[in-house]
Amino acid sequence: MTPEFLQALDAVVWDGLETGYPEEHPVRDVPRALRRLARAGAHAVADDHHALYSLVTRDGCETPSAAAVALPFVIALAADPATGARVDLVDLLACMYAPALADADWSGAWALLADPDPAVRRAATTLPVGTTRLLGRWEAESDPSVRLPLLLALGQAASGDAADDDARAVLAGVLDGDDPVMWVAAVHAAAERDRELPVRQLDRLIEVFSDTALRPRFEEVWYTPDIEVPWTREDLVRSTARLLGHDPGARLSFAVRLAGTAQRSGDAALCREALDVAWELLTERRSVEAALLPLAGGLLTDPDGAVRLRAANILAVLGPRAAPYADRLAGLLDDDAADPYLDGTVREIARWALTRIGDPRALPGLVAQLRAQQEEQGRGYVMGDPRRPEAEDVLIPLRAHADVLLPEMREAMRSGPVRGFLTVLEAWGEAARPALPELLPLLADTRTSVTVLRMLPAMGPAAASAVPAVRAAAVLDHPGNHRLVARTAACLGADRRTALRIVGEEFMAAEEPQFGPFGALAEFGRDAAPYADRVRLVMESTSHWPRLSAAITLWEITGRTGPSMRVLEEFVLPVADGDDGYGFFRDALRTLIRMGELSPAVREALLAVRRSQRRLSAEGGYPMVLRDEELRGLIEEALACDGAGSGPTGDRGAHREAVSLSRSGRSCR
Repeated sequence: MTPEFLQALDAVVWDGLETGYPEEHPVRDVPRALRRLARAGAHAVADDHHALYSLVTRDGCETPSAAAVALPFVIALAADPATGARVDLVDLLACMYAPALADADWSGAWALLADPDPAVRRAATTLPVGTTRLLGRWEAESDPSVRLPLLLALGQAASGDAADDDARAVLAGVLDGDDPVMWVAAVHAAAERDRELPVRQLDRLIEVFSDTALRPRFEEVWYTPDIEVPWTREDLVRSTARLLGHDPGARLSFAVRLAGTAQRSGDAALCREALDVAWELLTERRSVEAALLPLAGGLLTDPDGAVRLRAANILAVLGPRAAPYADRLAGLLDDDAADPYLDGTVREIARWALTRIGDPRALPGLVAQLRAQQEEQGRGYVMGDPRRPEAEDVLIPLRAHADVLLPEMREAMRSGPVRGFLTVLEAWGEAARPALPELLPLLADTRTSVTVLRMLPAMGPAAASAVPAVRAAAVLDHPGNHRLVARTAACLGADRRTALRIVGEEFMAAEEPQFGPFGALAEFGRDAAPYADRVRLVMESTSHWPRLSAAITLWEITGRTGPSMRVLEEFVLPVADGDDGYGFFRDALRTLIRMGELSPAVREALLAVRRSQRRLSAEGGYPMVLRDEELRGLIEEALACDGAGSGPTGDRGAHREAVSLSRSGRSCR
């Protein structure tokens, strides 16, 4: 940088100006940062530029006054070939542009479109240079790696209310051209205005992506200013699939056909990417299952381990529908192939798939596999990607095989608590009774005692022998924990009266009733009716979970459906309109099933949800499918219960009577 630059910088009066964050960065930091960059010259790196961002920009706020004074110096540095990491300075200029600086002299920044460095020219396409300058550069530019981001920028100019006819003409010309990679770029650019274009051009898109000779061409020319490295063909497959997001059928066809052509040509990289698109679809929509089943089944024998891993994951979430491929899955139980970007091996996922099918060949080694998984250090995964399931998602559905699985689970627990197994044992209820000797020592550890106290009542009368150990349980010194000990001991000892008294006293003593244990009253059925008024108060004065829980409890202890039904509607009806409160929805459904009755509004909503193709989950990855299956099963149950009879003397009345009897006689928890 010339001495004149430093002299001009020294001549500026910075007093009275503000940076983007004046509390942290005084204005004198601006000339210091600029001077440091000028002196670094070609040795300047990206980190040297980053200090300027907080000095001359402010996200979502008024432009700092120091920005206008710093602007010509930033432009001069960006335009000087002797400055290092100039692309970052061009990015800074793009961030600096704001209405407050619109009248400043930006001509030096616009000139960067013609800079000798292609990387600088690419970065300059993000500057608000205007369509005319972009078109002029398009005519003059010969480097394909710059023409492509120019084309994408022109696509933005060709969309919206103020679409430029000349920009649209450029796009039309490229769409009619014979350069396949630039044609894909034109499809992406034009899709901003015409979202159906990728759907209409689906055949050619598949043809271009399937041409193995074109694969290196994408990395040669597909640069965008916001990413330092070029896009790969696989990146573009993923991005193109997103363009098809509004049309699930087209997106499915894109994935299935790409995977099919990739399998035939031995293009493993393309096949993996197509399966990733298919997986994303599978976790979003039920309607794709039939098309993906034979695709995944056929890829279980693919030579590429990462392809087999993805195929096994698809079959695992498809569950019983994958039964025709059980033998192939069993043949993969020794397959240790993996993918560096995904969690799990082929054998682990194949075993899970067999458990979902109900194939006993999955059982040997299953507990050891899940225990090893839970003991891993540093396990990481992306929530939406295929991954190994948690122990409870695998084992809870296998309650019928508890006699086979429990010996290994108990052995694992003798060397220390396996938290996933505790959740499983609670869900298994009385079937987990043989594990009681392994659970009792955990009551002496404050890290696990409360968990065990909450799960013991699920084992029913068979857990009565645990009462002495429960009374001696070590818990953190908190009144709620001590009451839990007393309540659990009373429940296990079949002393419902004492247990109810403990819960009731705690609830009545709560200064704010919504924070009391009113939900526990539901376990006592009509015996807890004396607390109905206070429970009703919670229901009428709260929202969200406390309101729903109070409504459920109120019905359980009074048997009156009217007041509770109105609240249950609040948590059912919105789901039919796209709401994602699925946890509340699940609890409401379970209550409706026990009621054996639906209001007309609830029935209409459940029928609408039943017809929908979206997954009833927001968890990401395989839980999207599992939770969807669970909720849809509950919907069917609720609709069936509602249709069980048409009057108080019919089957519906018998259902209510059975529920009432079961509530009054079951163990408290």
